[in-house]
Amino acid sequence: MGNYQRPANLISVAKGMELNENYNSKRAPVIENSIGKEDANAVWFSIEELQNYIDYIKTEGAAKGHDVDGIRFYLGVYSDNEAADKAGYTTLFLSPTCKVPNSTEVAQDITDMELLNYGSIGHPPKIEYGR
Repeated sequence: MGNYQRPANLISVAKGMELNENYNSKRAPVIENSIGKEDANAVWFSIEELQNYIDYIKTEGAAKGHDVDGIRFYLGVYSDNEAADKAGYTTLFLSPTCKVPNSTEVAQDITDMELLNYGSIGHPPKIEYGR
């Protein structure tokens, strides 16, 4: 293992449980009522997938002249013509971002590079954090 700096935005396990419980009690029922089925509330990517994507966006971004500075996480919904285990479910996809030249604007999405998707959702789709 290499050296690292302790991330500044860490939260406790208890806070994570609170956030997940809030989602499951306040958002999930509304979504389930709207689409008629329990929806995904978590998406999993392996460390290797994430590290490979980070390496990809840094390398390809630099080759395209982008100053890659982060990753934005978007929620999406698979169309009804996807495979049965994905059709109609919420998904999470990752978009590389870059600094806007000569601006104090928040990072913008890089739209000439591919996005990371197809993480694994829980089965059944909804899971509870820490359980």
